[in-house]
Amino acid sequence: MILGVALGEVAPTMVAVDDGTATWPVARGAARHASRACVAVDLGGVRTAPVAAIRVGGPCPEALGPVVGSGAATIVRGGHSVTGRRLAPLDTEAVRRFAATCGLVDFAVTATGSPILADHELEVAGIVAAEVPRARITLSYEFGYPGLREREADAIRNAALGPEAGRIADEVARELPGVPAYFARSGGGLVSAHYFRRFPLTCDRGAVASLARGRAALSGGGGRVEISDGAEVSAEVSAEVPVEVPVEVPDGVAAAYGAALGRPEAHVERIVLARGRAELDRVLRDARDEALTRVVSAGAAPGSAGIEEITVNPLSYLPDGLYRVRVTAGGRPWAG
Repeated sequence: MILGVALGEVAPTMVAVDDGTATWPVARGAARHASRACVAVDLGGVRTAPVAAIRVGGPCPEALGPVVGSGAATIVRGGHSVTGRRLAPLDTEAVRRFAATCGLVDFAVTATGSPILADHELEVAGIVAAEVPRARITLSYEFGYPGLREREADAIRNAALGPEAGRIADEVARELPGVPAYFARSGGGLVSAHYFRRFPLTCDRGAVASLARGRAALSGGGGRVEISDGAEVSAEVSAEVPVEVPVEVPDGVAAAYGAALGRPEAHVERIVLARGRAELDRVLRDARDEALTRVVSAGAAPGSAGIEEITVNPLSYLPDGLYRVRVTAGGRPWAG
């Protein structure tokens, strides 16, 4: 039995899914015997942590600096061009000084040119970890966007969501001890609790995506919901209707059902420089390997992991040989 869970502002909604049929509601005792729990949650309104943002690059007007709200930010010398050429040596002392004095533990690091060459972001992460042993560090190159400010905004939000994602994952683990937990991605699919803690931005709109998937499955005849004996039902589902309810179920139940239908999925987006077909093939192999590694980290059983989609688009507005690569990998969950 797979447990679908939709976390809302009041109480979670749970459905038990077996062979495509969802039983609702589910007693808490029975829920603890599930082979896995698939959790749908939206993070739009949750409490966020103050972030220490480090941008590696050249000086810029104050209005174009990192946007951190109540956090702290600095810009240090360093970074690379879009072709991987080093623009300046990394100012390691400035990084060390900021990390030691900002008083924060959630860091977002963004360097110019990091989608091509992430060396300076990785070096900054090493310095921060040495200065702040409890630091949680998000690196912008992991999001793959070519634009610095777009990557930086996502890195900052990912870092800001980290503590609350950890709290949510801990709460699910307490409520369902021993049940492997997965979290619904914003774009579909699932990730492990470990991945959710590390990349909560991946699941920022998980409940919205799950609701759409659940509604589509129910309205398309691909699934059904059975009301348990004695269940309290909403106005949409009155006590007089038959036991099998094909579509008219509350949004919480549909979102929980949609989450339970997912499976582990991971994406890798990179800007790559490849001069010739042989070099492009090599970087694509690297991207495929990284996607397979990521989907296993996201909770797929290693033997089940496979590549589902690869897209390669040349970036015509940049020098020849630059491509945006996106690789999607999927697999079967470890449990169930």
